[in-house]
Amino acid sequence: MVQAPSQIKSYQRYEDAAQEDRSAPRVQLDIPASMRPSGSRGFAVIVRDLSLSGVACEALTAMSPGTRIWLTLPGLSALQAKIIWNDGTMVGCAFDTLLNPAVMQNILAGFPAANA
Repeated sequence: MVQAPSQIKSYQRYEDAAQEDRSAPRVQLDIPASMRPSGSRGFAVIVRDLSLSGVACEALTAMSPGTRIWLTLPGLSALQAKIIWNDGTMVGCAFDTLLNPAVMQNILAGFPAANA
């Protein structure tokens, strides 16, 4: 069953709660990227918002919360993350390791914020 963000009530790990609380400022973007679930082939996604702690991507997928993925943004190595929510057309992911602020600035330099 696909759960929307508002339906997720319990958290087993801190990063789950941090992602839902929006622990870092988020920037709306439009970045072509690749998402690869653990043990599967990758597929194209569009990053719609990004923060130091996570990402929301446009992706038609039935991946469940808790699924481990690797997200590859243009010019970067794959970032390991976990699906936190999936509403059927968008997925929210928490990075296993926070993005370095310098990396975030480089991403924003190459792909300006959608509302800029």
